[in-house]
Amino acid sequence: MYDQPNFLVPRQAENQMQRKMRFGILGTGRITRRLIADLQSTDQTEVTSIASRERSRAKWCADQHGIPNPVEGYHELIKRDDVDAVYIALPPSLHHPLSLATAEHNKHLLCEKPLALSHHQALEIQNAFHNKRWLDATGWLHHPRTDQFSKWVADGSLGEVSHLSAALSFHQPFQSQDHRLSRELGGGCLLDLGWYVFGFSRFFAGKKPKAIYADSLIQKGVPQRLNAMMWFDNDVTATVSCGYDAATRKWFEVAGSVASLICDDFTRPWHDRPTRCWIHAASGQVQSYSFEGNQERNMIKTFVSENALTDFQSQAIDTALIIDAASKSIETGEKIKLGVLEE
Repeated sequence: MYDQPNFLVPRQAENQMQRKMRFGILGTGRITRRLIADLQSTDQTEVTSIASRERSRAKWCADQHGIPNPVEGYHELIKRDDVDAVYIALPPSLHHPLSLATAEHNKHLLCEKPLALSHHQALEIQNAFHNKRWLDATGWLHHPRTDQFSKWVADGSLGEVSHLSAALSFHQPFQSQDHRLSRELGGGCLLDLGWYVFGFSRFFAGKKPKAIYADSLIQKGVPQRLNAMMWFDNDVTATVSCGYDAATRKWFEVAGSVASLICDDFTRPWHDRPTRCWIHAASGQVQSYSFEGNQERNMIKTFVSENALTDFQSQAIDTALIIDAASKSIETGEKIKLGVLEE
């Protein structure tokens, strides 16, 4: 049988935390400012402080969003008594050390993707959090639409799933200081966009692939375009593509024996358009579906609730392993068995 995903996690716990979870923010970039608004719009959370390497930058962002405490230095924020949870939105190379520092100071962790630079680092983060919660901030997994994806696969609406495919790209020149151009900071499309397309495959397969072959176009020292093929149990296969040198794409197809599920905005719904997807039947009939909901706010509610995060955490750990295997395949030019990497 095809392994079905297990992400049907209730969005609300019966017993909510009585006191708001107080967030400290590490980083002042665009993605940070977007999540601040969602944190401030969620009843169970508040933002008490924000940190940058320069206090002037932290103060500018704090003033923009009504955050009471601008902080100079990331570790200074992590140590604060008015912070229950730390949100990390910094270059990938900083995720691992600052996540471990968050655990050391007994705080919860919400970390932007990729969780870490490697599977080994991801496991160290997982093992560091014993009594506190941790989650990677992969928003699409928390949209109500994604719950419906799981139901369609589980109830046989698509028949037997045989192949998965996804493409994610955008074409936008980076500024010279952008971390995505720096190998040392974890730049390149493998860790960035690859987190989504490899995560998509793992989500719908419900497990890690058995093997992967990947190839990439390297420019300026980092992967600019990547293509990969994966093999799963039960003869399920997947092909994914991502890169910085094509027009914006964020689509997937889940091909089954009865119908295919198609989505053209799975990572983040298109702005000012319905959150949508389609089921294409073998007869040629097409059924369109639309959904309501804010994936980031749902993610925050799941994070602060008493619901288990195990499925999301396993998804993140496995995605990190798949990226390791893809990197090894790019380096060697060979098909890589994931079981060998885990030994």
